[in-house]
Amino acid sequence: MNDIETRAGLAPTPGYRYAKVTGNQLHVAGQVPRDSSGSIVGINDPYTQAVQCLSNLKILISCYDFFERDIQLLTIYVVGPRDNLTTAWKGVLEVFSNDVPPATLIGVPVLGYEEQLVEIDATIVKSSDNT
Repeated sequence: MNDIETRAGLAPTPGYRYAKVTGNQLHVAGQVPRDSSGSIVGINDPYTQAVQCLSNLKILISCYDFFERDIQLLTIYVVGPRDNLTTAWKGVLEVFSNDVPPATLIGVPVLGYEEQLVEIDATIVKSSDNT
């Protein structure tokens, strides 16, 4: 189901697709902090988990010939106290060299995987000047 993504180094997903292209948009599943073997990275470390989520997002968008500049909006979900949110945000800032696309940072009580603290969703639209 996700052959393109797993060949690019992303972990297999349990019964759902990573992404779907619709016209000039790439609809993506929320990216989680899993390495290529499927293990959660950065246990108890929201910074490392945010960086891994964004690394996975960049791999994913490249699989479909989209680019980092096509990221129009990020939604960053973080489990735990406010310190976890600010720590995850530091990872986001670093990955985007302090030039983050519009983003929303949200504290949540729980995410899908055991020991997962961060998940990042994105709105991705290729603009006409990218072609």
